[in-house]
This record gives sequence, structure tokens and C-alpha cells, in this order.
Amino acid sequence: MSAFSLPNILTYGRILAVPAVVACFTLPGTPTETSRWIAFGLFAAAAITDFFDGYLARAWQQQSALGRMLDPIADKLLVAACLLVLVDDHIIHGWSIVAAVIILCREILVSGLREFLAELRVSVPVTWLAKWKTTAQLVAVGFLVVGPAGERVLPYTVEIGLVLLWISAILTLYTGYDYFRAGIGHLIAEPERRP
Repeated sequence: MSAFSLPNILTYGRILAVPAVVACFTLPGTPTETSRWIAFGLFAAAAITDFFDGYLARAWQQQSALGRMLDPIADKLLVAACLLVLVDDHIIHGWSIVAAVIILCREILVSGLREFLAELRVSVPVTWLAKWKTTAQLVAVGFLVVGPAGERVLPYTVEIGLVLLWISAILTLYTGYDYFRAGIGHLIAEPERRP
């Protein structure tokens, strides 16, 4: 399958959106109300492609190993980068940093587990709850990215985003436990290998 199929191009676009969103928070003089809306637009477009790249790949029978590898990486890069800049911007602060850390730790741990199981040729399919977790994360981060600029349109935008962030963290913990429960038998059975 071509590396330049439309589903793969959408995934590349999501990866390229990451530095663009970060720039809206880190360039001199930012973040401003305008840069927050630009970041939100970029983030929303990237989040929408998360649905369409997989849907189009299945509908057009353009699924590829490259796409299966890059799709979750693109999701994790987008969410992780946004969480970091939002903590730096103090939109995520206090106890809410714990929710962000839970999300980041789970993503790293599950990625490591998937890599280990891939060596054993064990596939761990993405569950529907994990898809809902990703959706909740994207919606929460979207509210937080627009942050104070969104208050003019929807009061309590930041507070809504923080509540959704905690809901995402709870789903993240549960789905992480789900993956480890699915893989624990292989982890215990596999003899220790040292480099």
C-alpha cells in the first residue's frame, strides 16, 4: 500500500500539527487570544483526522502497516505535546497535573507493553473503551487549548476542560489496566532476557 495514500497523508498532517500547535504557545509574545484560537483550529483539524484516517483506510481498503504504526504515535504525540504546553501555560495546574501525568504514564507504559508483545508476535487489539478514552482526551485537550479565549464563547471553558481531563485520566487508568491484564500472562511466561 502506498505511503502516500490519503489515510496516511492525514496521519502525517496530524504529526505536523504538533509543532504548529506548540508554536502557538511558545513563540515570543504567545499565547495570545488569537494564537489560542489558531492552536485550537489546528488541534481540532488534527483530532478530526484521527477519525477519518482509520475510517477511510478501512472503507477504501488502504490499511497498511505504516498507517497502523503511525496512527497511535500521532495521537500520543498530539496529546502529550499539548499537555506539556498546557502545564507550562498554567492552564493545567495543581492537582490537575496528576491527571496529565496519569495520561502520559499510561501512554508510555502501554506503548512499551505493545512493543514487547509485538516481539512475541502477540497482538493486543484496540478496544472500544480505548477509542472512547482517546476521544475524551482529545475533547478535554481541545477545551484547554482554547482556554481563556474560549470563555467569551462558552463560560467555564477551562473548568469544563479540566473535568473532562479527569474523566480521561480515569478512562486511561482503566484501559491501561485492561491492556496489562491482557498481556500479563505473556509477561510472566516470557523468560528474562538480558542484553
